[in-house]
Amino acid sequence: MIYTVTFNPAIDYVINVDNICIGQVNRVKNEQIFFGGKGINVSLVLNALNVESIALGFVAGFTGEAIEKSISKQGIKSDFVHLKDGFSRINVKIKSNEETEVNGQGPKIFYNDIDSLFTKLDTLKPNDILVLAGSIPNTLPNNIYQKILERLFNKGIIFVVDATKDLLLNVLKYNPFLIKPNNYELAEIFNVELNSNKDIIFYAKKLQSMGAKNVLVSMAEKGSILIDENSNVHTMKAPTGKVVNSVGAGDSMVAGFIAGYINTNDYNYALKLGTACGSATTFSQGLAEPDTIYSLLKSL
Repeated sequence: MIYTVTFNPAIDYVINVDNICIGQVNRVKNEQIFFGGKGINVSLVLNALNVESIALGFVAGFTGEAIEKSISKQGIKSDFVHLKDGFSRINVKIKSNEETEVNGQGPKIFYNDIDSLFTKLDTLKPNDILVLAGSIPNTLPNNIYQKILERLFNKGIIFVVDATKDLLLNVLKYNPFLIKPNNYELAEIFNVELNSNKDIIFYAKKLQSMGAKNVLVSMAEKGSILIDENSNVHTMKAPTGKVVNSVGAGDSMVAGFIAGYINTNDYNYALKLGTACGSATTFSQGLAEPDTIYSLLKSL
C-alpha cells in the first residue's frame, strides 16, 4: 500500500480579479476551490492512474471536515488525525495584474497528536511506500521527517521524500528510495549556480552519495533528470503546451513516477510517466486528469 502524509492540508480558494485595487471593494471575475496539500495531491494523481493510496496527516475543524469529504468523494481513502482545536487552513490565491497569495497558518499540533500519527505509521508493513511531501507547520518539530524515518527505518518500508533544505538533507542517511528536488532547490541546497545539465547531474549525484537511492530533478519546461540507483542517468524533455497552472506539478510528477515504477520496475518509464503527469497538471486548471496524462505520455 502507498501512504501519503500531509502535515498541513488546505483549501485553496483561487480567484480572478481584473486589476485588483488595494483598499477598495473588488469583484471576483471567477473562482475555484481546490482541496489538498502536497501529499493529498500525490494521492489524487495516483487515483487518476488507478493506483490506490491512503492519505494521512492532520485535519481540524469545519475546513478539515470539508477536505476529508472532498477527497473521499474523489475516491481517496484517508486516515487523518483529527485535531481538537482550530481549523485546517484556507489559502487565498488572487490572480490579477499580479499574482498574490495569502496562506493560512493552520491549527496547532500537540505532542499527543504527533503520537497519534506515529501510531498509524507503526502499522505500515514491509514494501509499503510512504510519501512525505512539503513543508511543515511551525507547531511541529523541525526534525519531524527525520523522526519518522528513524522510527520506521529497517522495517522494509520504501520512503519517498519531496522536501527542501534540512528537511531533505537530514533524512538522506535513511536511504530514501526517491527524492525529488527541483533545479532551484538543488542549487539552494549546495549554494551554487546550476548552468547546465552537467552541473545538475553532478550535484544530484552528491545527494545520492549522501544516501538517496534515486534522485529525480524536475526542471519545469526544461524537462527532468533522473539518477537511478544503478548510477544510470535518464533525461526527459518536457512536452510542449500552454502553461496554465504550476501548483501541484511536482506532486503530480512524484505520483506518476511511483505509479510507473511499481507497475513496470522500469526507471525510464517511471520518469516518462512522471513527466507526463507533471506536465498534465501544468497544462490544466487543477491536477492532472487521465486523458491529458496519457495523451502527453504518447508524445514523450
